[in-house]
Amino acid sequence: MRIVVLTGAGMSAESGIPTFRGAGGLWEGHRVEAVASPEGWAADRELVLQFYNERRRHIKKAQPNPGHLLLAEMEKQYDICIITQNIDDLHERAGSSDVIHLHGEIMKSRSSRFEELIYLQTEDIKIGDCCEKGYQLRPHIVWFGEMVPMIPTACEVIATADVVAVIGTSMLVYPAAGLVDYAPPGCPVYVINPEPPEHRQNWHIIAQPAGTGVATFFKHIADE
Repeated sequence: MRIVVLTGAGMSAESGIPTFRGAGGLWEGHRVEAVASPEGWAADRELVLQFYNERRRHIKKAQPNPGHLLLAEMEKQYDICIITQNIDDLHERAGSSDVIHLHGEIMKSRSSRFEELIYLQTEDIKIGDCCEKGYQLRPHIVWFGEMVPMIPTACEVIATADVVAVIGTSMLVYPAAGLVDYAPPGCPVYVINPEPPEHRQNWHIIAQPAGTGVATFFKHIADE
């Protein structure tokens, strides 16, 4: 059975990673545009680097939760691909082998000029840290106003699903929210979220957080 899993911020919330966006469009006290847009990068690179350096340090201390671990464990029984909106590496650290990051990866950096120059980045990025061609490194994150390069790949993957699981996402942020529309006709979609979005045809709602909801999901499909 081919299971395609779409995860959002709720997947990592139980690992102590905040969803960042708070009331008034603020992230950790900053306007979103100031720390997560090309315009913010152009205006104040030091602020943007500081913001993501703090996120990276926090994520390094976090641990995969039972939901992450069970998704990885169930690869022994199912063909599982995870498409995540999260920038953390908790799926990989839990042991999942097939993970597509829609919005980039906090543990990587890339050249601010040549997008194909991508590097492993486990420590802070500082002003003056440059790619091999001499341009400042930036977080390997998809900012607001930038293209989401992995969306075509994600659409192709979800079209191969026998079952889709949507975990910890509101299904309100596009283009990621439109991915379920690429599932094959009649493909069951399990939505795991304590505050699930509006129900659609072929959707099965599991109103639980990721830690327990993933176990409930696998019990459901094993019983069918």
